[in-house]
Amino acid sequence: MPWKNEPELNRPESVEEPELSELANDSVRQKTNQSSMSGEKLSVSSSTIDTSLKELVKELKRKRRWGFALKLIGWLVIVGLLGAILTGQHKQITGDHTALVRLDGIIADGYDASAENVLTGLKSAFQADNAKGIILSINSPGGSPVQADMLYQEIQKLKARYDKPMVAVISDVGASGGYYAATAADTIYANPSSIVGSIGVLMNSFGFVELMEKAGVERRLLTAGKNKASLDPFSPIKQEELEHAKTVIDGVHKQFIDVVRKSRGSRLKEDDEMFSGQFWNGEQAYEMGLTDGFKTPWAVARDDIGEETIIDYTLQPDVFERFSRELGVAIAKHLKINLADMVPELR
Repeated sequence: MPWKNEPELNRPESVEEPELSELANDSVRQKTNQSSMSGEKLSVSSSTIDTSLKELVKELKRKRRWGFALKLIGWLVIVGLLGAILTGQHKQITGDHTALVRLDGIIADGYDASAENVLTGLKSAFQADNAKGIILSINSPGGSPVQADMLYQEIQKLKARYDKPMVAVISDVGASGGYYAATAADTIYANPSSIVGSIGVLMNSFGFVELMEKAGVERRLLTAGKNKASLDPFSPIKQEELEHAKTVIDGVHKQFIDVVRKSRGSRLKEDDEMFSGQFWNGEQAYEMGLTDGFKTPWAVARDDIGEETIIDYTLQPDVFERFSRELGVAIAKHLKINLADMVPELR
């Protein structure tokens, strides 16, 4: 019992306690929310795992492809180097042999069959002590008359200096400048189905005057020198321009004819068509005296030169250029790229 006049102790105000049902409801809601959040986390986690696995599989496939490509490149490098070594060793054979130089393609500066490239191989062949004779293997439709004449003139000098027999063998085509070069040889052989001849000269161009008029285009041309714009394709052709161009190509044609007559001599059976620019098959060319018969390079090496072993002296591209070409072909074959499918068809 408290003493009289004793102050009462301060007590906290009474707080109404929540009912039991409300506490239960809060607990259920909390657990439900936790369960829902857990489900979302589980769903997100599962999706992330699937994506990661797919990316991992793609990466493994990518690495495997790169690994195969690197192995392929490695093998091609080894093969290319071995080929270069073997080619170098092949040309170092010391025994007697027949030298062969190829003239394949268009005879023009910057091409494989340029005078510079072909003469480089021919000079090496003539200078080789054990090369007992030279075969010029020709498959060319012609090209620059300047390049063809350079070949002819330099071959004449090589023959006079080294005194070795030289035989030209035409395979598919030996026409125009290709035949011009062939006449530098002592003997010319072909196949009965070869294309030979086309002893002529051409100069081609286009004229767009009428097309410009239809399109409403005006040609504005300034020149210093009255003939500077001769044969301009956007201006009307003049008769004096045609006559002058004709004299130019006639001069080149005459040079071609003189070379053929000088080289073939009495073997030619001339007629009105021989120097018309016409071409013939191998049998017709033989009957006209443009060739001396039908032989392959192997027959020439055996029968005409007397050395069956043939060594190719043709100037080859450097190792890296050859390897890059072969690499491109090998990769294309491996990936089964059908280049024809990449070009629109003409129907």
